[in-house]
Amino acid sequence: MIRIGLLSDTHSYLDESLLTHFDTCDELWHAGDVGAPDVVERLRVRWPMRVVCGNIDAKTYDWPPHLRFELEGFDIWMTHIGGTPPKYNPAVRSTLQKNPPDIFVCGHSHILKVARDPVLRGHTTERILFMNPGAAGRTGFHQMRTCLRFTLDAGQIRNMQVIELGKK
Repeated sequence: MIRIGLLSDTHSYLDESLLTHFDTCDELWHAGDVGAPDVVERLRVRWPMRVVCGNIDAKTYDWPPHLRFELEGFDIWMTHIGGTPPKYNPAVRSTLQKNPPDIFVCGHSHILKVARDPVLRGHTTERILFMNPGAAGRTGFHQMRTCLRFTLDAGQIRNMQVIELGKK
């Protein structure tokens, strides 16, 4: 069992309340547009981090554009610009169709969304899950800053929580 804190689109802003909201988490995932690398460095002091590079992040940062990994019985793919079901970014669509993950995480849109994809897996649609935590930063068109907290436990997703960080 592992407890995850998921955020995206901080755009160089780290809300101090995240330290409390993620206090019980075992690791954090950042789905891109970190902005200033000190946001990740401040979080890495307390948690292991999985981070992907977003479109505003300098290419000199040591973050890959995609992460594909297995954790607690799940195949997980995290990228920044992934689109949303069923309108995926053409850059990821063919991989999603040929080799869909159990969980597909992205950021970029600043729109919080957690949904099952009814198309990619055919008869096993119950398994694939699209997750976008919205935006935790103050830059962008979103009104409410958001992130997610959940537990992965031997092939089960439990305790999915939307955290509202307040208006930007």
